[in-house]
Amino acid sequence: MREGLIPTVLGTAVTASGVAMRGKFPMAAAVVTGFGLAHMVLGAIDLVEHRSRKPF
Repeated sequence: MREGLIPTVLGTAVTASGVAMRGKFPMAAAVVTGFGLAHMVLGAIDLVEHRSRKPF
């Protein structure tokens, strides 16, 4: 499995859950969305950084 794929997918799920709870808990939703976006950015950096390596 490519390095950085798990944090990117996890960040997408966390961001989606943060956006989903935006109406009821706006402050918590902002925090959760921020953590999700951070995971997506860091995972994308790992994906780009290690794209030239062969998986095995």
